Amino acid sequence: MNTFDDYDPNPPETDELEAHLQTKRMVVNLGPSHPAMHGTVRMRVELEGETIISADPEIGFLHRGFQKSCENVTWTQCLPYTDRLNYVSAIMNNFGFLKAVEKLLGIEIPERAKWIRVLASELHRMQDHLTCVGAIGLELGGFAPFLYGIQGRELIMDRVSELCGARLTTAYGRIGGLNRDLPEGWKEKCLKSLDKIRELCVEIDGLLTKNRIFVDRMRGTGVISAEDAIDFGFTGPCLRACGVNFDLRKAKPYWVYDQIDFDVPVGENGDNYDRYLMRIEELKQSDRIIRQCLEKMPEGPVMVDDWRVAFPPKSEVYGTIEGVIAQFKLVMEGVQVPAGELYDATEASNGELGWYIVSDGGGRPYKVHVRAPGFPILSGVPRIIEGKMLADLIPTFDTINMIGGEVEQ
Repeated sequence: MNTFDDYDPNPPETDELEAHLQTKRMVVNLGPSHPAMHGTVRMRVELEGETIISADPEIGFLHRGFQKSCENVTWTQCLPYTDRLNYVSAIMNNFGFLKAVEKLLGIEIPERAKWIRVLASELHRMQDHLTCVGAIGLELGGFAPFLYGIQGRELIMDRVSELCGARLTTAYGRIGGLNRDLPEGWKEKCLKSLDKIRELCVEIDGLLTKNRIFVDRMRGTGVISAEDAIDFGFTGPCLRACGVNFDLRKAKPYWVYDQIDFDVPVGENGDNYDRYLMRIEELKQSDRIIRQCLEKMPEGPVMVDDWRVAFPPKSEVYGTIEGVIAQFKLVMEGVQVPAGELYDATEASNGELGWYIVSDGGGRPYKVHVRAPGFPILSGVPRIIEGKMLADLIPTFDTINMIGGEVEQ
């Protein structure tokens, strides 16, 4: 039995005690079936206790040959493939690719089409952020925020399906503009959905942002410095969370972003909590942008009037030989894009979505390469989590918002 005489006022240091423990490092596979590992990702993690010594992310085998598939179809037929890159905000990939092709063609799309592209892109930015924020809450034990986020996403999907006829993969854009104009009564439905989503965002904010458990799991975890983030090629909310104020909508405005009043939120700490806050604030800014688009959008066509690019009206196809020939050549041969190459980019929901395209002057791409924002961010995960606790990997992987389709193109 211990007595007062057994008391040692100078106990051995913790490190000295641990030195005598019989321990060895353990290698654990997280994924691809683990719920925290999205898509087909496998994370090979070497642990010492619960501390991550090394991490090796393997992106898996979702490869669908995106680039080669695009090189074997016409420029317009690439659109279904682009939708399946980031399938959570598909329309942004759709429009980003078209913007690059139109730049190579040297054409300007109608003014109304520019406003609708901005509007639809911001709707899908909100859809992406709602999904991400909801998933963060769910995987840290908060089921209610997830339900609110998915409810908001469903409202957006309803509006998108009315706009383009599909909920997930849109194929709404066309070289030279859009497939169709806004449906009748759609503006009122969209405003009503935005009002409801704003209420849902207030609920999510109230449940998570100052929740003691949530804040303790997020703040100070998954930290990366601005210098490291830039070196890895981070863009979007993950870069802005580090204090770097870079957004292509402001740095290099396209379509009508220079005519819209909105702010770009910037963080300070580069941790999981700041990456979460970036998306909460961007939801508010996207709401502002969409409302301005609905208010300021002019009337007019949504497609260029050029039969070398756009399908002729059906009355011309059925009633004139010129219309028949133009329709036939666009379907069978595709839009003839002048020979050349370029790189063009847009600000997608997760960062810079860049397109390097090469044309040999024909109706099919000679080369298509996409600079998806998720790939460089995923490559920085080992730097972020090595030396940290295993539990910190879950919120970190959520806040980088890796989408398998764009990473594993």
